[in-house]
Amino acid sequence: MSKRTSDGADPGNDPYLEREREKYGAPVPSREYITEQLEAQARPLSRKDLAEIFGLGDDEDALEGLRRRLKAMERDGQLVRNRRNGYVVVDNEELVRGRIRSAPDGSGVVHPDRPGSDVYLAPREMQQLLNGDRVVVRLAGQDKQGRPTGELVEIIEHANREIAGRYYEESGIGFVVPNNKRLHQDLIIPADGRANARHGELVTAEVVNQPSQRRQPIGRIIEVFGTEIAEGDEITVAARTHGIPVEWPEEVLAESEQFGTEVPEANKKGRRDLRDLPLVTIDGADARDFDDAVYCEPLKDGWKLLVAIADVAAYVTVGSPLDTEAAERGNSVYFPRNVVPMLPEVLSNGLCSLNPKVDRLCMVCEMHIDQDGDLKDAAFFEGVMNSAARLTYEEVDAIEQHRDPSLRREHADLLPHLEHLYGAFHAMRRDREKRGAIDFDSSESVLEFTEEGQVADIHPAERTDAHRLIEECMVKANVATARYLRRHRIPALYRVHEPPALERLQNLRQFLEQTGLKLGGGDEPTPADYAALISEIRQRSDRHLVETIMLRSMMAAEYRPDNAGHFGLALDAYAHFTSPIRRYPDLIVHRAIKHILSGEPVTSFQYTEDQLVTVGEHCSMTDRRAEEASRDAIMTLKCRFMADRVGGEFTGVISGVTSFGLFVELDELFVDGLIHITNLEQDFFHFDPIGHRLVGERTGKEYRLTDRIRVRLMKVNVDDGKLDFDPVAHPLGPDGEPLPQSEQPRRKGRRRRRR
Repeated sequence: MSKRTSDGADPGNDPYLEREREKYGAPVPSREYITEQLEAQARPLSRKDLAEIFGLGDDEDALEGLRRRLKAMERDGQLVRNRRNGYVVVDNEELVRGRIRSAPDGSGVVHPDRPGSDVYLAPREMQQLLNGDRVVVRLAGQDKQGRPTGELVEIIEHANREIAGRYYEESGIGFVVPNNKRLHQDLIIPADGRANARHGELVTAEVVNQPSQRRQPIGRIIEVFGTEIAEGDEITVAARTHGIPVEWPEEVLAESEQFGTEVPEANKKGRRDLRDLPLVTIDGADARDFDDAVYCEPLKDGWKLLVAIADVAAYVTVGSPLDTEAAERGNSVYFPRNVVPMLPEVLSNGLCSLNPKVDRLCMVCEMHIDQDGDLKDAAFFEGVMNSAARLTYEEVDAIEQHRDPSLRREHADLLPHLEHLYGAFHAMRRDREKRGAIDFDSSESVLEFTEEGQVADIHPAERTDAHRLIEECMVKANVATARYLRRHRIPALYRVHEPPALERLQNLRQFLEQTGLKLGGGDEPTPADYAALISEIRQRSDRHLVETIMLRSMMAAEYRPDNAGHFGLALDAYAHFTSPIRRYPDLIVHRAIKHILSGEPVTSFQYTEDQLVTVGEHCSMTDRRAEEASRDAIMTLKCRFMADRVGGEFTGVISGVTSFGLFVELDELFVDGLIHITNLEQDFFHFDPIGHRLVGERTGKEYRLTDRIRVRLMKVNVDDGKLDFDPVAHPLGPDGEPLPQSEQPRRKGRRRRRR
């Protein structure tokens, strides 16, 4: 018989009691139940108060369990203690939990874990913080711009254990200036922590003491790269700069090695056998891990589409060293010619890779797609498969689009299957267009390397129907997954993409006015409005730049347990199912599906909604971190490629206008450089931020955003990833030739006379 306290809390009413019993022999109140009681009391409660409410009496084990539970909730930022040791729930009207994003001026914002406005922190509040730290802040009002402001209450986690940067010595004091511009404080290096570093060298330093209100962070140097980034070190430096784990802990490698190289027969039992089905993988030619395979067959009213995904959850169990490291990494990070994987290669390239002609465990989404490309229904199950072939995008495109006779003979057994896939694909593309999903053309470039690892060429990436086919199959599987999770009401992570914020929309519309373009939809444009504008600019020479500005107007996608739909894909629910080898949220989704298939109650699932808030925020951060690190490494490689071309002339488009000059993006290379304002014509140029232009006072000449221009490369800084240009000819017409004088833009009205 359960105890009932005078305040009415009955431990037996804890909705997650069974889950706690599975985890602990003597269960303590769940985090959810503790939070519920604190909110119900509407006042701070001490540990003693909570023990009385839960009727724990003198049970020492139960009291110790409650102490540890409360301490863990403090550590995770769910609770904070006031000066009287009373616990208060975070994420209420006053307290906000989130991650710091700092600015170069020393200020910062807290991006909340839960949906809400960013909270501005003044430089004085940032003195003991660095970019990426997790904190609890108290809302303190609004600043002059109407932004919510906050005061630091508690630091949950310091994010920066190591910092990459350049070492300097001045007046006997050593310090490291971080490569990451978001780290606004230099790292002090005492004399006994300088190793063999010399003034001006690139280094990695371990943070020994985090910053406080009275001093900057203190560290010691653990790695020296030299004065320049050597060839081959681009990836290491980028990873160090952004805090991406590279080395594997010994216990992680030891655990991964125990699985062997083949799937034991015992592990295949109880699964649906798909080994006679011609599932195939379709990836890039340089892909090393294959996490998805597809199969399609016709039905009377459409197609049966199978998407089989590597069953990573069969090997990576919750709380294991492998799981802990995968959660910390959040995702794999892809660099040119290299990857920092989320899982050791024995799994990511071995047992968890759907390599051809070998048995593999998989999770399968079986879908019914109708003639209009709509998802009618879906089912999930655990399977065992044997990939019939490892195909590349180029091969599939040659087989289906170009009807290559030799490839069609080589893969004759797969031709009917590929024909069915393309039939379903075209229907799914029609469905995509009908719902108004946004489809930006690729603005990526491909780096070609020599055998020695040097960049030999840079050219635009080509996106064919083979790429789009796999993309549509994966999107449909992710939609089916989100619906499945919602239907069973199990806590999970969704891929959420919010509609554009009003301020971003205003900036976009202001830009579009300068180009003669318009975005429909008023203050609440739909994905279809964006899609219509993309279609309108398809043939314009400045298409890439316009799409870039459109992308900047959109919110970043995030992983969250609250489903708010996916604006870009025009979907009301979306969850990542298709890449558990390289994305941790997908692994959590697989675990949720497996839990549903087991028939166990949802309340016994190992993840709580609040835990998923924290995990989702972390994975959203690692997603952004990976993108920034990859961009840095690519820019370093591009600059090294351009270093041999100093003095050469290139055409491009003005991609940014500032008070100090023009940024120019070179055609096809997708690399920006600066024309400093002092390198323009002998004139005094006024910056017009509204019109995104520089206007010559004497000549009236205008340099406008999206103008085409020819430039000469004057200087390359490989380490900083910067190019300096001089103008050669402006503006250029669509043919790349200078426009006649009569067609060049001039400021309207009389020129202002000098005084």
